[in-house]
Amino acid sequence: MYRIDVLLKQNQELFHTRDLAVLWGIANPNTLYTTIKRYVARGILIPVHKGLYSVKPIDTLDPALVGAAAIHAYAYVSLETVLARHGVIFQAGDAITFVSAQSRRFSLAGQAYVVRRMPDRFIYCDTGIERSDGVLTASVPRAMADMLYINPRFHADNPDAVDWKAVRIVQKEVGYS
Repeated sequence: MYRIDVLLKQNQELFHTRDLAVLWGIANPNTLYTTIKRYVARGILIPVHKGLYSVKPIDTLDPALVGAAAIHAYAYVSLETVLARHGVIFQAGDAITFVSAQSRRFSLAGQAYVVRRMPDRFIYCDTGIERSDGVLTASVPRAMADMLYINPRFHADNPDAVDWKAVRIVQKEVGYS
């Protein structure tokens, strides 16, 4: 089977260099980079970021999915992004906010991303985290619990939009309190 067939039959749109090596069964780095270079030149692969490629134009991809792939570590959408989507806060910025093991800020294709650091014992607890459209996303109670862990004096613009009993349950299960 041709490498292009293997690539296009996958049900994902973003690939890291190592993903392509495993997918194509290429152990030699020179062969891998030459193959990637040829596929980029032919327009089959689109470079998104160093070591990250797409089979679709980046502007057609979900920005949260691109951010999660660029982080290339366990991360989930939470904090300001989730709270703004559900009307808990009104003045959220344009950046998509993730929680992961390392803090950083970056931008890809005009979309800003903020990654907030949290200890591993909290990150890997899956209470209140759901997978939607290939991206891990916190529920409103989990996002609020995360926010209160990071900033205990956080003020919600619309506190009635939060199930505070569920927030306390999440805090207890995750281990924040």
